[in-house]
Amino acid sequence: MAFHMIPADSFQGVITFVMAARSTSFTEAAERLGVSKSAVGKAIARLEERLGTQLFHRTTRRISLTADGDAYFAACTSALEEIGSAESGLGPGGREPSGRLRVDMPVAFGRRVVAPLLFEIANKYPALQLNVTFSDHLVDPIEEGIDLLVRFGEIKDTSGLVARRLARQRWAICAAPDYLARFGTPHSLEDLQSHHCVVGYRRGQPLSWRVGNGAQSVRYTPPVSHQIGDGEAMILATVAGVGLCQMPRCLFRDDIEAGRLVEVLADFEPEPVEVHAVWPKVSHLRPKVRYVVDELVKVCEHWQ
Repeated sequence: MAFHMIPADSFQGVITFVMAARSTSFTEAAERLGVSKSAVGKAIARLEERLGTQLFHRTTRRISLTADGDAYFAACTSALEEIGSAESGLGPGGREPSGRLRVDMPVAFGRRVVAPLLFEIANKYPALQLNVTFSDHLVDPIEEGIDLLVRFGEIKDTSGLVARRLARQRWAICAAPDYLARFGTPHSLEDLQSHHCVVGYRRGQPLSWRVGNGAQSVRYTPPVSHQIGDGEAMILATVAGVGLCQMPRCLFRDDIEAGRLVEVLADFEPEPVEVHAVWPKVSHLRPKVRYVVDELVKVCEHWQ
């Protein structure tokens, strides 16, 4: 990634500019900075010369930002806020999460694993405010203004993003006992041709399964009886006995332990799927993001 390196002594000019933009005059800015009025004027003049544009309209009584000055002020304040956020996130005193945290996660995994954890954190830290959304399709966290994503599978495009692996989750194919009593238990992939299957549905297409083929994992297209675009609804359909379904095993765990679902075709289990936390690089050092990701790592260790 290419970036423009500005001279080190220009940072003081940026701070002077921001203070002046928040003041009504260079005199007021000088008083707030503890320097002379002429020092402020010279710093602004040097900055304008370097940038090649006028930042302020000046009168004898007051100053106001030009259009270029207004745009530069927005960029500078955003950058300084990021620096302040980064500094507050470093060291032992900066770990307490606060502010609004916008999280998007897969429907079933979000409701069963991530959301309960977020609610525990919100109880522990009242200064933290949650915005939680659930979606099984891919979203751009930068474009959507999301602080943290949780996603299954490989993260292919990480430009502008940080991705941290939370866990590797085993796959499972399950069905309700009533379904197996009616249609029999499949023992091979060929047996699936006479079965009903519940599959995911995304971008107008049914999703294939992953199955183990010797030492490799391959894509397999089961008979598509029911296409459902919501992970939680897929599990509900499977428990209701409408067909076989493949999901990360952690999402079936409670239903398997309660006897509502039975695992089949275990010999065809593929390589585990990875679960990632993904967030914009600009949020990398924010305590609210860092803390939640650390807690997710701990919790996911128990959901293998």
